[in-house]
Amino acid sequence: MKRGARLIESLIKEKKRKGKSPLIPYITCWDPDLEVTEAILWELAEIEPACIELGFPFSDPVADGPTIQKAVVRALKNNPTFEEFFEFVEKLNQKEYPVPLVCMTYYNIIYRFGLEKTVKNALDSGLSGFIIADLPIEEATPWLKANRGKGLATIFLTAPTSSEERIKKIAKVSSGFLYYVSLTGVTGERDKLPEDVITRLQLVKKLSPVPVAVGFGVSKKEHINMLSPYADAIIIGSAIVKIIEEKGKSAPREIKNFSKL
Repeated sequence: MKRGARLIESLIKEKKRKGKSPLIPYITCWDPDLEVTEAILWELAEIEPACIELGFPFSDPVADGPTIQKAVVRALKNNPTFEEFFEFVEKLNQKEYPVPLVCMTYYNIIYRFGLEKTVKNALDSGLSGFIIADLPIEEATPWLKANRGKGLATIFLTAPTSSEERIKKIAKVSSGFLYYVSLTGVTGERDKLPEDVITRLQLVKKLSPVPVAVGFGVSKKEHINMLSPYADAIIIGSAIVKIIEEKGKSAPREIKNFSKL
């Protein structure tokens, strides 16, 4: 299966045309180990998501709340390396894994590994793209240059506080989809989403040439039902990661039930 930004965009649009917005789940790789990570990924594939965010553990995950921070701590106990991450993705794709995978990480990891080397390893492994949570567009030129013409998705984030002009600039360089952060703050489950989330989502969609996925705080069926008419895709992270925290190695079976949302 061909991977990359175009595939993710086409899958989001195709699934949206068929009904409500597709899900984009997030899990942290190596939480609690690679065997469980792989089992969870196969379970998540059953819900036919548009893609899956696979987090590479970083010691200072500034965009993440307590649930994902704890997942990162658990994952780091396995001493993961970026080389092993790409090897894991490659082996998964050799088994004909049916869902595009996007690496969610931080720029320090990529910068230290090398931009060109990261792009090459990603392409060789069959990875579809990256969400680099702490990379603003003002500092993204070297990365965008390294990936130019290569087809990997680069998914940037836009916030509730972003001006229309800034949203346009972010959307212009985003590929795969644009990540709309539904609230100010970090990731994590919330009882309620901001009152203006739908108004802001409609604005971002109007300004973006690529599909818009909404995340941060989305954790309940009510949230999904509320956002689905307005978002192209819906991102769920902490609610899934919480199951892994509570169930450990039996998490794949529990996630199968959760994924029926």
